[in-house]
Amino acid sequence: MDFSLQLLDASGADSDDVTRFLTSNEFPFHVNARPSHEDVAEAMKAGSYGTPDHEVFWLRAGDGETVGLVRLDDVQDPTPLLDLRLAERYRGQGLGTQALAVVTDFVFTTMPAVTRFEGQTREDNIAMRRIFLRSGWLKEAHYRESWPVEGAAPLASVAYAILRRDWLCKEVTPLVWEDVTL
Repeated sequence: MDFSLQLLDASGADSDDVTRFLTSNEFPFHVNARPSHEDVAEAMKAGSYGTPDHEVFWLRAGDGETVGLVRLDDVQDPTPLLDLRLAERYRGQGLGTQALAVVTDFVFTTMPAVTRFEGQTREDNIAMRRIFLRSGWLKEAHYRESWPVEGAAPLASVAYAILRRDWLCKEVTPLVWEDVTL
């Protein structure tokens, strides 16, 4: 499936569509798995969707169908952060790797100051962790008990990133985990 990104005005003209998308899908691996209309309105008011440091896009299929929502945070930094949300009906079809490739290509081709692109997920989101690895991203951190889970003990947050140079040469620069020992 071919994908494209369409910039949207999430807290303005497109706010109703963004609210509908976020409230009509469940996102089980996000801190707020099923945001309410009030949650989304509060996030928009707080600037999480559509300030100069946050860009929001529809992930569209070739036929124009909305497949997901992409939010890039810290876009004025050399290391923006990814928030990728696929609509429920498109999950489990192998589209995540293609979607991540489109977003990664977009970031590195349109944001020349970006040297590193990062995303985080919960330790139990095995599908997304595999998508990161298939896409040339590298696990860089494992933050124990740092991801709040409603009604349960916190889980680990696992951070992945891709460097611009790795994206350019299609290789993954290895990371030495244990560089200091006792």
